[in-house]
Amino acid sequence: MADADQQDTYDDAILAYTQGDYDGAIAQLEAILADDPAHLEAQLSLGMAHYRRGDYERAITEGHKAEALDEKEQRVHTNLSLFYMRHGDKEKAEHHGLQARIAGWRGNMDVPAEAAAEDPLKMAEPAPEPMKLPTKFPDMPWKKKPEEQ
Repeated sequence: MADADQQDTYDDAILAYTQGDYDGAIAQLEAILADDPAHLEAQLSLGMAHYRRGDYERAITEGHKAEALDEKEQRVHTNLSLFYMRHGDKEKAEHHGLQARIAGWRGNMDVPAEAAAEDPLKMAEPAPEPMKLPTKFPDMPWKKKPEEQ
């Protein structure tokens, strides 16, 4: 299947999914995966289509296939957490929920906005003049002189 044909098929599958035609979406997504087993988006969508049909065991199976393609993808673990929760396995749902949070943190390693907004040429500016310190300091003015006591 050519890339353009594959994209058209994927778009049609997503349209079918959004219209509630899960069987039609599954057939098209499986056709894409038969041609390109490494198509992560199709694999994720296939798991969700099975989930929407209420086939949680098959959704879990397809979710783990997506995990094999990219174990650090946040959506993989979010989906698996959802699938396991609906299947009634709270422990595995929590495990994948945690993995999703970790993947989200891993993906959010950008420089904070305020640091990114800083002018990159600021370091090229001349240094400010050093502060002039007094040459003579008073002798502890807060203490009274012995004759004043």
